[in-house]
Amino acid sequence: FAVLFCQACGLLFTAGAPGPEAIASYYASEEYVSHTDTRKGAVNRLYHAVRDITIRGKRRMALRANGGVTGALLDFGCGTGAFAAAMRDAGWTIGALEPDRSARENASRIHGLEVGEPSELADIPPASFDVITLWHVLEHVHDLRGTLRLLRRSLKPGGTLFIAVPNHLSLDARVYGTAWAAWDVPRHLYHFSPGAMAALLRPFGLSVTATRNMWFDSFYVSMLSEKYLHGRVRMLPALWNGLRSNARALLKPGTCSSLVYVVKATGAPEEG
Repeated sequence: FAVLFCQACGLLFTAGAPGPEAIASYYASEEYVSHTDTRKGAVNRLYHAVRDITIRGKRRMALRANGGVTGALLDFGCGTGAFAAAMRDAGWTIGALEPDRSARENASRIHGLEVGEPSELADIPPASFDVITLWHVLEHVHDLRGTLRLLRRSLKPGGTLFIAVPNHLSLDARVYGTAWAAWDVPRHLYHFSPGAMAALLRPFGLSVTATRNMWFDSFYVSMLSEKYLHGRVRMLPALWNGLRSNARALLKPGTCSSLVYVVKATGAPEEG
């Protein structure tokens, strides 16, 4: 699959990506940890250890954004439900949507969550949620603009939208080139940068008010990229490249391997 640049919107996109039905087979892998929750292999065990840390950080971000009190939260693309379950246990009222059937079943089995399909977003009453989260989800969404329009409608006045996506301007993306694991074609349909994200959100009356660096992602992506390049995880080069990427992100904001965009509704959506 080729990754092309759209001059009109500034996004990179995966050319020839399968449609919503055909793409399902690309997720049907036991190694796709966000859907299976597998702990097989060193990289997946590390993923789970780090996930517990990042969930605590995400919970603090959501609480801070909501003025220090719990509220109603929608986790769009919840995977197997680890974050949604943690927020429920912390006192939030939870909504959870996920396109993959096996991931929904795992969320129910592991966490006791009732998870709907993304099509149900259209049935959610306006202004229902204080916080809406998309943790590495937007890059998978086929109907990008339609989904953003519905998410904007579902957000309460003063609410916060958190969007986490890979950043192709990162040093690890430059180091690994076409083997950079966060391209993840064809599952990743779109590939974002800070400028492209701001331009994408603007017609919906949404603005990026802050960004947060996802420091662990550079190491995780580098480990996967090493495996793609060499057939095995070369740990020392992966850790070195992850460290270099994070050091560059400290010096040059907007270049971390993955970014969390903190988004607020600051204007009226454009018509049409």
